[in-house]
Amino acid sequence: MQQAAVHGLIVDSSSDDRTDFTSLPEGFRCVQIAAADFNHGGTRNLALSHLPAGTDVVVYMTQDALLVDPDALSRLVSVFADPAVACAFGRQLPHADASPVAAHARLFNYPDVSRSVGLADKSHLGLKACFMSNSFAAYRVADLQAVGGFPSSVILGEDMSVAARLLMAGKRVAYVADACVHHSHNYSALQEFRRYFDTGVFHARSPWLLQTFGSAGGEGLRFVRSELAYLWRHAPAWLPSALLRTAAKLAGYRLGRLEALWPQWFKRWCSMHKGFWH
Repeated sequence: MQQAAVHGLIVDSSSDDRTDFTSLPEGFRCVQIAAADFNHGGTRNLALSHLPAGTDVVVYMTQDALLVDPDALSRLVSVFADPAVACAFGRQLPHADASPVAAHARLFNYPDVSRSVGLADKSHLGLKACFMSNSFAAYRVADLQAVGGFPSSVILGEDMSVAARLLMAGKRVAYVADACVHHSHNYSALQEFRRYFDTGVFHARSPWLLQTFGSAGGEGLRFVRSELAYLWRHAPAWLPSALLRTAAKLAGYRLGRLEALWPQWFKRWCSMHKGFWH
């Protein structure tokens, strides 16, 4: 059997870490854009437009996701042998320096059991049915294009938006637990506030998502219970920090849902993705 051609594309949004993109492996190239032009959805559409015609599957990875082993990519794309699977995401493991709070978040959202979900699963999964990752995910190009690609201007959540539309089109979303990367963030309470403010903005601007799949409230409560139980067993000194972070997340999310009421300067201050508000 002839092996499919593999191409690599790096989209560099004017990084200032002195990374050298002049000596890339064969089949790889770099497209550079201005930092102000970066958008979670629009930039991924730009990358898609630069891929060779006839590309079957595209894998999106962020620069801070590190493959656990060389076979992680092949395991991730193997699920596309099922023609009903339109997109897939792999398991994220915490980095070695992850805090207990960051480690729990990865364990909660990325379990060790694979699954494939369809639209009918929203009855018991709710919004979790269209959970995706923008750090390590793959899409069948034809299916991605059939639903219009990524939303071109979103503050975040472009992956969930596409997964939801694929489910509504009768496709399936796969989670591949044995395709692993290291990826985690040691956010401060203020950063958690800002990340959840942006999530609230995303939900406020995508009302169809919650109308179709339900609110995120139940999942959020389950996360908090799991986090407190995990910290009680493994790192009880982090419990006060977790409670502070929970309050910050809730406040940020509520303010984000009401973003239409706030002036631009306030939204920019609250936001983690400040470039969205330029």
